Amino acid sequence: MLDPSNEDDGTAPTVSTPRFVGRDRELTALRGALAQPPAIVLVEGEAGIGKSRLLREWLSTPAERTALVSVCPPLRESLTLGPIVDAFHGIDGPVSQLRLTALAGALRPLFPEWSANLPPALPPLDDAKAARHRLFRALDELLRALRVDVLVLEDAHWADEVTLEFLLFVISRQQSDGPSLVISYRPEEVGDGSLLLRLTSRLPAGVTQLRIALAPMRPDDTAALVSSMLDGNPISQEFTTFMHERTGGVPLALEESVRLMCDRADLVFRDGQWVRLKLRELQVPPTVRDSTRERVSRLSPTAQQALRAAATLADRSSVATIALTAGLSPGECRTAIAEAASAGVLDGDDRGRWRFRHVLAATAVYESIPLTDRRHVHLLAGRALEQVHPPPVARLAHHFREAGEIPSWARYAEQGAELAIASGDHTKAVDLLVDLLSWAVLPPADRARVARIAGVAALGRREQVDQVYHRVVRTLRSVLESPGLSARQQAEIRNPLGRLLITGGEAQAALGELEQAVANLDHDPVEAARAMTYLGWAYAGPWPAATHRRWLDRAADLTAQIDSPAERLNLAGNRAAALLMLGEQEAWDVVADLPLGGTTPAERLDVARIHANVGTGALIWGRYADAAEHLDVAMRLAEAEQASRLQHNVRLEQANLAWLTGRWDGLAQASAALADADRDRPAHYLGSIRLAARLAAAAGRRRAAEEQFRLVLEESARLGAADDTMEAAAALARLWLADGNSGRALRITNEPMDTVRRKGIWIWATDLVPARVEAHLAAGDLAAATRLTDQFARGLRGRTAPAPRAALTVCRALLLAAAGDHTRAATAYARAASAWSALPRPYDAMRARERQAEAIIAQGRTEQGRELLAEQYEQLFRLGARGDADRVAQRLREHGAEVPRLWRGGRRGYGDQLSPRELDVVQLVVAGKTNREISRILAKSPATVDQQLRAAMRKLKVSSRTALAVKAVEAGVFAEDESLDNAS
Repeated sequence: MLDPSNEDDGTAPTVSTPRFVGRDRELTALRGALAQPPAIVLVEGEAGIGKSRLLREWLSTPAERTALVSVCPPLRESLTLGPIVDAFHGIDGPVSQLRLTALAGALRPLFPEWSANLPPALPPLDDAKAARHRLFRALDELLRALRVDVLVLEDAHWADEVTLEFLLFVISRQQSDGPSLVISYRPEEVGDGSLLLRLTSRLPAGVTQLRIALAPMRPDDTAALVSSMLDGNPISQEFTTFMHERTGGVPLALEESVRLMCDRADLVFRDGQWVRLKLRELQVPPTVRDSTRERVSRLSPTAQQALRAAATLADRSSVATIALTAGLSPGECRTAIAEAASAGVLDGDDRGRWRFRHVLAATAVYESIPLTDRRHVHLLAGRALEQVHPPPVARLAHHFREAGEIPSWARYAEQGAELAIASGDHTKAVDLLVDLLSWAVLPPADRARVARIAGVAALGRREQVDQVYHRVVRTLRSVLESPGLSARQQAEIRNPLGRLLITGGEAQAALGELEQAVANLDHDPVEAARAMTYLGWAYAGPWPAATHRRWLDRAADLTAQIDSPAERLNLAGNRAAALLMLGEQEAWDVVADLPLGGTTPAERLDVARIHANVGTGALIWGRYADAAEHLDVAMRLAEAEQASRLQHNVRLEQANLAWLTGRWDGLAQASAALADADRDRPAHYLGSIRLAARLAAAAGRRRAAEEQFRLVLEESARLGAADDTMEAAAALARLWLADGNSGRALRITNEPMDTVRRKGIWIWATDLVPARVEAHLAAGDLAAATRLTDQFARGLRGRTAPAPRAALTVCRALLLAAAGDHTRAATAYARAASAWSALPRPYDAMRARERQAEAIIAQGRTEQGRELLAEQYEQLFRLGARGDADRVAQRLREHGAEVPRLWRGGRRGYGDQLSPRELDVVQLVVAGKTNREISRILAKSPATVDQQLRAAMRKLKVSSRTALAVKAVEAGVFAEDESLDNAS
């Protein structure tokens, strides 16, 4: 007789929601971190690994806390700040009861349904970055007014850039009462340029930090999870191995596979455990897509219809929205959703909105919709979402795009772009509009308008030269080639296109576009004057200074006709900066009339930018006191308006000023921080690299300096920033001249020198001309060196530009030395050193004194020359120019002089006296402590203690620890020190 326990009982398993398995340690860590606010918790892992389940378990734990939760939808064009807005929509209680300041008026565009309870709308800001920052502050205020303890953002890899910027903003302001953040994401779906990398790689100090990286489940956890879905009964070892190998231990794949196997009756209960039927070889789906499709196919046609609608909608949607999209009545839809929810496919929230439990499942269902039907479903989705208030414009644009409904797509794309720009998300606006221009056939007038808005939005982007930049440039050029555009419409597109091309380094093309634009911008004098001012900036293109000057004069004539004081100020300030770049002396008269502030935030930001540009021009002229003054004004205003990007610009120029004026302490760290902050802005990033290259060259780190200067030279040339190529070329020439390679030095300076001659802007040549003159002389071409010096002198006539004039004095001294007139050369070098010192520019003054010393020695006054050379050695050394100091030391040795011994870093020497650290060690020796005890007390390594002990014994001329203690007490070395009686 057969034992009944060995027979299949024929019972189909009842499938339950899986128990929370294998994540107890992570849940404990999550609770512990959030119990110590403020905290930042990052939960990372691949799709289906259990990130959301972990967060749901934590949220389900009873606690006295306020948590806002949002999930980023996988839309191709997600709504700017959509996840954050959705989180706030989930709050309980009326907004009217909150204590909000006038700043909350900035929230009206995001929460129109709260208009009756929000403060009045704030005046618009011209600066998009300032508008975005104001909006962030308002959202942060709302968080704090709601007393939110934890803000949870799931699937942050799908978040829009502005949402991520807001998270960075919240992190930067976390205080003891600030909200904690919990952010989940898939690392494999985070792009290289995503701000999420910045958020996850640089967590702030002073807050509780936790990173939870969820890994696939172990085999025993796999068995526990599957068992929890099957009435809690165990599963066989064979079944465990099968499931774990086929799913890789991914919880989502496990769950979906179990459901599929149960639907297909491939599981039986035998011998007290669940086993897989061997008579039907089940191919467990390698992806969730396969299991989801088969499971969904077993639901009723009405449920499948609702699921296709939910998959098309992608984001959480109400029953009404899903019903309209599915073409079902509300009652039918509720029944269908209930069936899908019972099957574990859909998941609802407390607001009655539904979506797929897993995005992969939604994707599988969506891709199962025949291509011939998708357009219709998207059309229904768009029409359904039009009834939602406020309308989700980005989702509407997406659905009408997929439906091929161009008029509706265009309308919502423009609305979405307008909202994105208002929120400071210019990249999202560009994406929406460029997508529309690329795929939709629009009437010429609409096409021109959208292209103009896209170009203006692109100018406001933080990122400058990237894939989005290249795409918008290609699109604008394509629009210009399309028929039916008027000259005016073309001009309104060419104007932003030209300014974009300057950013991308296409200087010649930029000037061509701007020239054509100006001819047809008569209807807009402000934009015409602005375009003319851009044509007046000298760094771009091959035009001579006279041509740039004519454009500036035309812009000035037009500016006089503009009524707006703010626009006149903007144009006048930009004109002043452009004139400085041209080396025009009259620029300083314009600068003298610039205001130091403004009446509105927009005016203050404009004034700050103008003073920053003037500060840059003053650096080029060598008017360092003026530069410091204007940069201080710019920084004060930028900080007051919390314009972080402008602050970075000013900090870079202040760092350049510190370099020039010999204040080098901390510059290496400053250059690294600036480079890190400005990686997305090529010109500013290269500026910080140039600063690092200067320091490397002065320190004698030849290879690093050469690589960095070469990068600056090549990239500046590619970007069309001709003025930024000068110093890099000169620095490389000096490095190669030190190797005796005059030919290479001449070749590297050929193109920058041609630029100076062609444009006739000689104030740019402060570093370039002396290096070029020295190269000519090293090559034996005294005539060429003389001609270049004469050209330099003529180019500087009438200009109070102290730095170029000091450089001219150096060139004349070089010519005298090359001619063998060492007496006059020494005098000329002394004059150059005085000129540099007056700026002050001490590094160049020291190098001029070094040459003066060489000229004195060449006269036969060796002792006097060596003394001067020794002074420069010490001064260069203490400045931080160790490479130059080593060169001077070598020259001193060659001239038979002894090189002074100077402190080379680390702890300073104390001669025969005990240093403070040696005193600490000796005092503990006197107290009878062993080396190991001293190491523990002073938190030093045993090797360090031993080294300091030996140094003390050598200084006190003893050979044992006992003798050291006796000698120290006798000598009274501790008379003025506090005792270490408490050391233990």
